Amino acid sequence: MAIYKIKFDKKRCIACDACLVHCKVKNKVPVGLSLNRLIAEGPIADKDGKPSAKLKYENCRHCKKPMCVPASQGAFYVREDGLVLIDETKEITKEVAEAIIEACPWHIPVFNDATGKLMKCDYCVDRVDAGGTPACVTGCTASALTFVRPE
Repeated sequence: MAIYKIKFDKKRCIACDACLVHCKVKNKVPVGLSLNRLIAEGPIADKDGKPSAKLKYENCRHCKKPMCVPASQGAFYVREDGLVLIDETKEITKEVAEAIIEACPWHIPVFNDATGKLMKCDYCVDRVDAGGTPACVTGCTASALTFVRPE
């Protein structure tokens, strides 16, 4: 099974949050929720004593053995190319949504109370299927995110 990946180059990242904004706009993610995260730890002093921060980018990893899929009671599935997707025809109760979120080691899926739907990063599957890249990668102004396609 091929696995897509979004690589993060922390040396290039300027913590502008453009990746988060592009994801939110493309996926119509409401205020207060996010399908990806840019985490800054710090400030800390670098080797020259200048203040800096440790940056970490998180989104769905589309795991080879995703723990969210069995917790979803059939609402999540793994596509042949390795993408972990939500079957939009299946209803996900809030209780099942909570189980899915807990099953994910990074707690990436989020429940949208306004719509009653669970949301997660799907690598902008519509763009990927059309030969494009996820919105977060396209929107990254510093080219800190790279989309890697399976060979």
